[in-house]
Amino acid sequence: MTDHKKVYQQEGAQYQRLIEREDYRENLLPALKKVSALNGLDVLDLGSGTGRLAHLLSPHVRSVHALDRSPHMLEVAAERLRIQGFGNWQVSAGDHRYLPLEENSADLVVSGWSICYLVVWEDIKWKHELESALLEIRRVLRPGGMIILIESLGTGNEQPEEPDKLREYFRFLEHQGFQQSWIRTDYRFDSLQEAQELASFFFGEEMMNKIWKEPQPILPECTGIWWLSLKEI
Repeated sequence: MTDHKKVYQQEGAQYQRLIEREDYRENLLPALKKVSALNGLDVLDLGSGTGRLAHLLSPHVRSVHALDRSPHMLEVAAERLRIQGFGNWQVSAGDHRYLPLEENSADLVVSGWSICYLVVWEDIKWKHELESALLEIRRVLRPGGMIILIESLGTGNEQPEEPDKLREYFRFLEHQGFQQSWIRTDYRFDSLQEAQELASFFFGEEMMNKIWKEPQPILPECTGIWWLSLKEI
C-alpha cells in the first residue's frame, strides 16, 4: 500500500507529475464556478499540496492563500505559482485545525482531497478533529462566506462510489447542511508506460487493471464536491 504521508513529505515532484494528468477534460473549474462566483474573492486553499487548486483559481480570484502541513509540498506549489506569473498568492505551513490566520480573513475556503485525511489518519478521533477543523474554517471566513470540499468518489470508477472508509464522513457533511454534486476528473497519460509508473506510484499496482489502454491511456475518476454557504446557516 502506498504511504501517502511519505509522498506528501518527500515526493512532491512525482506527485505533481501525476496531478498534471488529472482532469484532462477540465471539468473542475466550471463545476466550482457553478457553486460560487470567484471574481473578487479572497480564497484559502487548505491542504494545498503542490497547489492544484491555488494554481487553478489564482487567475480568477482577488487572492489565494495556500496552506499545507508539508513545507516540501509548498515548495513545489510556490514554484508553480511563480511560473504562472500572477502575484496574488502566498503559501504558509498550517494545519486544518490550527489555522495561522486572523478571523474574517477569507470569502471562500476550499480544500481538495485533504480534509478526508482527518478521517483516515485520526481513526476513532476523526469526528472530533473534523469538528475542530470546521470551527477553524468558520472562524476565518467572513460573514456570508462559503466552504467547498472536494473528495474522491473513486479513482478507476466511471460512476461515483463512496469509499467505505469515508461514508461516515460524507454522512456527517450532509448532517452539517452541505450540498453535493460530482464530476469526472479522468487522468490521461502520454503512454502506457507513463500510466503504469504514475498510477502505481500513488494508487498501487491494483489500479493497472482499470486503465483504458488507448493510444493515450485513460484512468477514469469520479470526484465529489460538497459546499456550504454561511448565508444559509
